[in-house]
Amino acid sequence: MIYGPTSQTYISQRLRLHYVDWGNETAPPLILLHGGRDHCRSWDWVAQELRKDWHVIAPDLRGHGDSAWSADGEYSARACVYDFAQLIHQKKLAPVTIVAHSYGGNIALRYAGIYPDNVRKLVAIEGLGPSPTMLKERFGRPIGDRMREWIDSKRSMAGRVPKRYESLEDAYTRMKEENSYLSDEQARHLTVHGISQNEDGTWSWKFDNYFRTFPPYDMAQEDLEHLWGEITCPTLLLYGEKSWASNPAEDGRIDKFKTANVKLYKDAGHWLHHDKFDQFIGDLNAFL
Repeated sequence: MIYGPTSQTYISQRLRLHYVDWGNETAPPLILLHGGRDHCRSWDWVAQELRKDWHVIAPDLRGHGDSAWSADGEYSARACVYDFAQLIHQKKLAPVTIVAHSYGGNIALRYAGIYPDNVRKLVAIEGLGPSPTMLKERFGRPIGDRMREWIDSKRSMAGRVPKRYESLEDAYTRMKEENSYLSDEQARHLTVHGISQNEDGTWSWKFDNYFRTFPPYDMAQEDLEHLWGEITCPTLLLYGEKSWASNPAEDGRIDKFKTANVKLYKDAGHWLHHDKFDQFIGDLNAFL
C-alpha cells in the first residue's frame, strides 16, 4: 500500500512551521518549496512521481498552509530564507536537491548562493521575482514614499478580514478563475488542501493577508545578483510562455549565473508545473 505524506513541524524564529514528509528516508533528500499564497500540498502530484527515488519533503512557508502566522506580519525574503535554512540545518538535509516555485524559488536561489555546498541541484520555476523593469518602478521612488506606502498597506491589512466563502464549491470556482489552465481534479485538490473552515461554517484560504504587503526595501540588487553568481550546482530556470514573469534569457538576468540554463514552456502560465505536468516531470527527471 502506498501511503500519503505525514505532517511534521519544526521551530524557526519562535514560529512552529509545518512540512509534509513523503517517507523513503534512506534516499537522497529533495525539498519541494511552494510560492506565495500557495501550500505544500500543491506539490502532491510531483511528490508522487519522485517519492520512490527521493526522500521528498514539502514545507509550508510561514503564514501559509498549516504553518504559523508571523505575529508582526513579517514575510520578507530574509525571514523566509532563515526559515528555510533552519529546516535544512535541523533535519540534516544538506546536501539537498531543491525544486521551488515563484517566491519559493526566490528563497531557494538566495539560499543556494549563501550555502552553495549545501545544494546538489536546483530547479526554480519563475523564481527570480519581478523583472528589472518592475523592480526599477517599485524601488526607484524615494524611500519616504515607499515607507509611507508600506505603512498604509500594513494598516489596511490590519483591518482586512480573510475572505469567506459560503461553500467549498464557491472556493473551488474561485480557484478555477485564478488559473484557467487547471484541470477540474487539480483545482479541487488545491482547494481542499488550501482552505479551512471557520467557526461559522464558512471557508477561508490558509494564508495570511499580510503576505500581500510588499516590503519597502530588499537586499540590494547587486548583492542579489552576486548570490546568483555564487551558485555552483546545476540550476534550471523554468518559465511559462504566457506568464506575467519576465524570461531571464531575454532580460539579461541569466548572465548573472554561472551554472544555470533557461527553458520556456509553450502555452503555460505561472504555474507551469501544473499547466504542463507531463512535460515538467519529464524535464525534471532528466535533469535530476
